[in-house]
Parts: sequence; C-alpha cells; structure tokens
Amino acid sequence: MGKGRAWVYGGGACLLLLLSVVVSLSLGSARVPLKEVWDILLHRLPFIGDLFPSGGWKPENEVIVALVRLPRVVLAMLVGASLAVAGAGFQGVLRNPLADPYTLGVASGSSVGAAFVILFGMQSLWGMWAVPFAAFVMGLLTLVIVYFLSGRSGRLRIETIILSGVIVQAFFGSFVSLMVSLSRNVVNEIVFWLMGSVAMRGWEYSRLVAPFLIVVTVVLVAFSRALNLFTLGEKQAEHMGVNVQVTKLVVLGASSLLTAAVVSVSGVIGFVGLIVPHLVRLFAGPDHKLLIPLSAIVGGIYVVWADTLARLVLSGQEIPLGVVTALVGAPFFVYLLKKRDREATR
Repeated sequence: MGKGRAWVYGGGACLLLLLSVVVSLSLGSARVPLKEVWDILLHRLPFIGDLFPSGGWKPENEVIVALVRLPRVVLAMLVGASLAVAGAGFQGVLRNPLADPYTLGVASGSSVGAAFVILFGMQSLWGMWAVPFAAFVMGLLTLVIVYFLSGRSGRLRIETIILSGVIVQAFFGSFVSLMVSLSRNVVNEIVFWLMGSVAMRGWEYSRLVAPFLIVVTVVLVAFSRALNLFTLGEKQAEHMGVNVQVTKLVVLGASSLLTAAVVSVSGVIGFVGLIVPHLVRLFAGPDHKLLIPLSAIVGGIYVVWADTLARLVLSGQEIPLGVVTALVGAPFFVYLLKKRDREATR
C-alpha cells in the first residue's frame, strides 16, 4: 500500500475518532450542543486555550463535559485502542483469525484477582487501586503460567500456546465461578466488573493505561515486518531472517501485558480485539505496519460508541459495556465470516 493511501486511511480514521468523541460528549441525560462541546474542549487545550475565551456556555455544561464525560470517553477510547492493538498482535503471531486478547487466559486470571478482592472486601484496606492492582498482578501471573506450560521443550509452539491458554482460562474461570457463588452480599459488584465498564473512572485510570498502549504499539509496529512474514509460515519466516521464538515471546508477552492493564481498569470487554483487526484488514490490507496503528484508532471509535450506547439505550439505567460490545460485535463477526466464505468460494 502506498504512503498516500496510508495517510488517507489514517487521516480519515483520526477525523472519525475526533468526531465520535465530540458527539459522545454531547449526548446523555443532559444534552449539550455540539458547538459548546467544541468551545469547551478548545478552551481547555494547553497553549491555545486562551484564544477561546470562556463564557459562551453554561457553567453546568462545562462541568458535565470536562469533568464527568471527558474522563470516561477518553478511557473508553484507550481501552478500545488497547484491545484492538493486542488483538492484532495475537492474530498476527498465532496466524489465527479467531485469536483475541483473551486467548492466553489473561482475562480469567485478572478476573480471579478482582473477584478475590471484591469478595473479601479488601477495597476498604487498599483503597481504589485494590481491584486494578490485584487484577493486573493475576493477569501477569497467568501469562507466566501459560509460558511455563507451553515452553518446556525450549520452543514456543503455536498449538501448545493456544492449548495452554485454553486450559488456564478454564481453570481460573472455575475459580471465578466459585467466588461468584460464595459472594452473596457482593455478587452484583463482581458480576458487573466481569461484564466490563468504564463508568465512574477518573483520569488516573487513563494515565495507567496510556503508557502501556504507547509502548506496546511501538513494539508491535517494530515487529511488523516479522508479523507480515509469519503469514507465510514459521519456517519460511525463519528462512527469511526472522527470529521466530523471540518474535512470539515478545509479541505475545507485550499484547498480554497490555490486555492485563486494560482488564485491570475496565473488566472484561469482549469482541473488540477479535473484530476490529478483521475490519481494518478489509479496507486497509494485511500489512501490520499500517494494520496495528489503524486498529488502535478504529478500536477507540468502536468502544467510544459502544459506551455511548450503554449510557443511552435504557433511560435511567446503564448497560455494562461488555454486554454492548458483544451484542454489536457477535452479529458483525458472523457477517465477516460469511463474507469471507463467499470470497473463498469464488
């Protein structure tokens, strides 16, 4: 793909993301005009904010946009971008279109940590970071266990990695089910966390996720040539100078690390990392140098709109974000599979 088309796709996706953020900020129980949203955002930009004096909007609208909705929308954007980038990494290195950020069981491990803290009421002892910290640590522990199970022979085999992930996911999933059955007083809190949400999250959560997203995206883009060659098979990639074992270790490790960071702040949000890379491949092609950053942008758009729907669909009640991404994502993924089958039979 030429650089011109890459700039067109990238620029168009960025504009769509910006528009999605602004429209999402204007929607809610209290409707804020789009012009006021633009003015409030521009006024709060560093260096150029003084060029847009305040006073042209209601003070309560500024509170709603800047202090209530903006942190949530930004976190939704970062969560979507992170899951899409991790999904692109998993699908590229595993050469499996059904791979997603939760393939290695990181979500189940993180869920065990979060459910344990909620069940035993440790938030009162450790504060607001108790659940994210426990979820993140257990996610990393899950990754270590999967690597240990799949690398005993000195080589990471794709089949063994996936099988180890499935086993660990089922094992930790049973622990989550056990804790849910024991949590009579806090069962709703655990279940709501498991279904995913970015509600009631401050800027601290975005500051936690953003460094992981930036670093992992840079790492995966640096391995984009190796991921492109992986489509030919591991032996062919190795013959063309790719260190196959290092690539698998770094890409899977970085993607799982990013997934653990996301799950620790938002809970389990499905289908984003599965669908978005597929969607980007349809219009931008399979080159991972473009696929990975574009997946980040499109993933941000997807989750921003999913979270907006979660806020708006039921008046006075919020739907868990993971439920919305599944309800929207599952039919769309079926469409992608059908489309792919039709193209394969031509």
